[in-house]
Amino acid sequence: MTKTKLDLLVRAIGKKWLLVQAALAFAFLYSPILILIIYSFNASRFNAVWRGFTLDWYRSLFGNAGGTIATSSSAGIVTALNNSLLIAAISTVLATIFGTMIALALERFHFPGRKAVEALLFLPIIMPEITIGISLLVFFTLVFRILENLTGIRLNLGLPTVIIGHVVFNISFVTITVRARLAELDPILEQAAFDLGANEWRTFWRITLPLIWPAIFSAALLAFTLSLDDFVVTFFTTGVGSVTLPLFVYGMIKFAVTPAINAISTLMLFASLFLVLSSLKVQKT
Repeated sequence: MTKTKLDLLVRAIGKKWLLVQAALAFAFLYSPILILIIYSFNASRFNAVWRGFTLDWYRSLFGNAGGTIATSSSAGIVTALNNSLLIAAISTVLATIFGTMIALALERFHFPGRKAVEALLFLPIIMPEITIGISLLVFFTLVFRILENLTGIRLNLGLPTVIIGHVVFNISFVTITVRARLAELDPILEQAAFDLGANEWRTFWRITLPLIWPAIFSAALLAFTLSLDDFVVTFFTTGVGSVTLPLFVYGMIKFAVTPAINAISTLMLFASLFLVLSSLKVQKT
């Protein structure tokens, strides 16, 4: 065998081995998720034993079908889901508005402290979530204590603090996404609007906003997904009566790991996947 043929054979074997490694890596990462989805249709109350196919766990989530889940658990799931949707919706709106404003300021204007603001925006992305959660908990505790000493009014953790916490880390993702779209825009379009007599406000509404709208909508979907799935920041900023769906699932795991947990996790997985794919599709437009 000549050296050329040997090199081609080694390269061919190397490519196949890389494909095998990639397949094994993906199998290692996604096999647990696939098993979770499969066992969400398990007729047994125990995940370790397969007793047949059923949809009762999905029916039971909101209706206690067949008595497989206690009524209190079903009511708790609905309450937790409502809290998650409310927090995600409000935090997404606020983060999208503030993030878009910050992106416009950073991309279109030069002002003192601009580099510092850019560095601060990357902190929620770089820092571990547990650090953000603990920092917010310390901040809220300190502020509430000062307000109680000054006014006598005692404030506690709840839905507002969770919303603030979600806005804190979502602003960075929104700003980066919108700013990337702004960087691609040709400034000549805005200059042409100025030359035709439009002021800054009319130029923003007629030229800039329609062009960056896909990025804003994509950033909003991303923020909604991150807020809906968040556990760590929510865990440190939540209070009594403000349990979200991820926290409720964590509480269920403490008592018993039933296919109901798999069903909830599967629904959350597909909801998050749908939002992420929608965000990517809108971002490409």
